[in-house]
Amino acid sequence: MSDARDSASIQSADARRNATAIVRKLVNAGYTAYFAGGCVRDHLMGHDPLDYDIATNARPKQILELFPRAQAVGESFGVMLVQHRGYCVEIATFRTEGVYSDGRHPDSVSFSDAEHDAQRRDFTINGMFEDPLNDEVIDYVGGRADLEKRVIRGIGDPHARLREDRLRMLRAVRFAARFEFSIDADTADAIRTGAEQLQGVSRERIGQEVRRMLTNTNRAVAAWEMQYLGLDRVVLEEENMTVAPTRVGRLPDRTPYAAVLVAWLLDRHELKHPELEALRVVLAQWSGSLVFSNADYAESTRCLEVYIVLRDSWNTIGVASQKRLAASEHFPHALAVYQTLDRPGFIDVKRRVQELAETELAPTPLITGEDLIRIGLTPGPEFRRILDAVYDTQLEGGINDRDEALALAQALTNGGLES
Repeated sequence: MSDARDSASIQSADARRNATAIVRKLVNAGYTAYFAGGCVRDHLMGHDPLDYDIATNARPKQILELFPRAQAVGESFGVMLVQHRGYCVEIATFRTEGVYSDGRHPDSVSFSDAEHDAQRRDFTINGMFEDPLNDEVIDYVGGRADLEKRVIRGIGDPHARLREDRLRMLRAVRFAARFEFSIDADTADAIRTGAEQLQGVSRERIGQEVRRMLTNTNRAVAAWEMQYLGLDRVVLEEENMTVAPTRVGRLPDRTPYAAVLVAWLLDRHELKHPELEALRVVLAQWSGSLVFSNADYAESTRCLEVYIVLRDSWNTIGVASQKRLAASEHFPHALAVYQTLDRPGFIDVKRRVQELAETELAPTPLITGEDLIRIGLTPGPEFRRILDAVYDTQLEGGINDRDEALALAQALTNGGLES
C-alpha cells in the first residue's frame, strides 16, 4: 500500500509540474492563468490531484496560437485540451453563463474574468483558483473558509445553482460523503425542495453519480443523505424511505458495486419482502432506474441469489452444493453482505468453508466428456447430468479416483439417473 501511495504522489507531482509549465507559458504571453476547481480543493486538503484544470482570460484562438496541437472540446464554452509531456490539461476561458433551460447546459456564455467565472461554479469548495507561480489562492466565494468548516455550500443562491444543473444535488451528496463534510442548511433545503426536479436528468448520469457514491468507503453516508433529502424517490423511482442503511455501513471497504447495491436493496426491502423473487423484481426495477450494465445486473442478481442461500438454507444443502457455492466467484461478496445481517452465522459459514477446503473446494474433475464418449455415450443433455452427478459424488468424498468415477458414470448411463 505504501508503494502505491508513493507512486501516486510521484505521479501527482509530475502532473502539477506539467500543468504549472502550461500556466507559465500563458502568463509569459501576457495572459492571466490559474489552476481551477477540484485540483485546488484537493491540494488545500492535502490530497494529491492527478488532474489539473486551468482557467484563463486567453480566448480559444489565443490558446491555439500558444499550443498549436490543442484540441477544442467545447470551443463555444471556451474549453480546450492541451497535451504536455503525456499529461492532458483542460484549459477554459473565464466565462459567465446564461439561463440553463434544459437544467444541464447554459443557453449562452460570455467570456469574462476570474471573479465572475468563480460565481458560476457549483459549490464554494470548487470555486477557488490557485496561482502556482506565486503559491497564492484566489478565493472570491469563501471556499477556503468552508473547507475549514467542512461544509458543502452552493455558491450564491443555492436554489439557482441547483436549477442550473440538477445533477448538482447528487454531487453535493457525493462530496459531503467523500470528504465527511456536512451540507449547508440552505443548500440542503434547496436540494430537498428541488429533489423532484432530478426527474429531468438522464438516467445514465444519475446512475454514474450513484456508482461513484457507492464505491466510496463512505457509501453509507451517501445512501443515508440521499434518503434524508428525498433524492431516493427519483434516484430509485420508489417511495422515499427513512430506514438507516445499516447493512451498507457494515460492508468491508473494498466491496464491489454490485454487492453494495444488494446490501442497500436489503436495507430498504428485506423486512417487507424477504422472498427471493420479490427482491429480484426490485433489483430489476433498479437496473432500469440506475442503468445497470449487463455485468452489473448479472453480478448483483447472482450475489442476491447466493445471499438468500446463505440466509435460508446453507446448513441443509449438502457437501457438494456447499463446495460448489463456496468456490463460486460471487460467494465472497454474498458472504460480505450476509455478515451485515448475521455475524454469528457468518462466522459459522467461514468455519464450515475452512473445513470443506481441507478436501478441496473445487478439485479437478476425475472424468471429462471425452471419457463419456469412450464408454459409448453420444454428446447431449445427458452428458451434463452425468458429469454433474459424478462430480458431486467426488466433492462429497464418495469416489476418489478415475476408475471409481468411470464406474459410477457407467452405472448412471445404464439407468441410474432415472431412478
